[in-house]
Amino acid sequence: MTKDKRLPTRSSATKVAAFLDKVASAPVVKPAGQRGRLIFALDATASRQPTWDRATHIQTQMFTKTSSLGGLEIQLCFYRGYGEFNYSPWYERSRDLLKRMTAVFCLGGLTQIRKVLKHAIKESKKQKVQALVFVGDCVEEDVDQLSQLAGDLGLLGVPVFVFHEGHESRAARAFEHIARLSNGAYCPFDADSPQQLKELLSAVAVYAAGGRRALQDFSKDKGGPVRRLVHELGKRN
Repeated sequence: MTKDKRLPTRSSATKVAAFLDKVASAPVVKPAGQRGRLIFALDATASRQPTWDRATHIQTQMFTKTSSLGGLEIQLCFYRGYGEFNYSPWYERSRDLLKRMTAVFCLGGLTQIRKVLKHAIKESKKQKVQALVFVGDCVEEDVDQLSQLAGDLGLLGVPVFVFHEGHESRAARAFEHIARLSNGAYCPFDADSPQQLKELLSAVAVYAAGGRRALQDFSKDKGGPVRRLVHELGKRN
């Protein structure tokens, strides 16, 4: 367990820099005439039930905010319990995603972020994925391994948008590393503010459907968390 909880060492800095150089040349592209594709991944271990319920209620926003941009397909992923990892079909309608989410309840267990990242790589190799959203509160895995997978996603042009619930410092450092290597963005959020999570999820949906310019337009009248997300994304491009 001690090995699994270690952070990337200073010796990994060269690898990080090499990944970032490659990531910088991997643009985000959505083929003309196709809907944007977004993987919506959540930690469904026991501590996450309140935020799961909130996300279930507000997920419609991810579809409605993108209708004028060509629409969006969303795939739900989650892990829970003893090694359980699930992913849904690709949904084009909010009611289908809602039906799937309301059937899920959270179970205690360890994090399985590695499975989320590996799945996103597999999906994007089959058909381009514009973004991966991950909502979680802790990391209980080898961060060097997660960093390698995040770098692979960066090379595929799949940024990871990590929304961190809580203030756990080790998780924050690991999540920031994942976001940086994938050319995405890290943003902590207040679990007691559903409006904040709604705006953040809507922002990434707009990005997946319409690209960076659409996200910048969307953020003009939004609050601090969304603007911070745009700022973080801008620093990586």
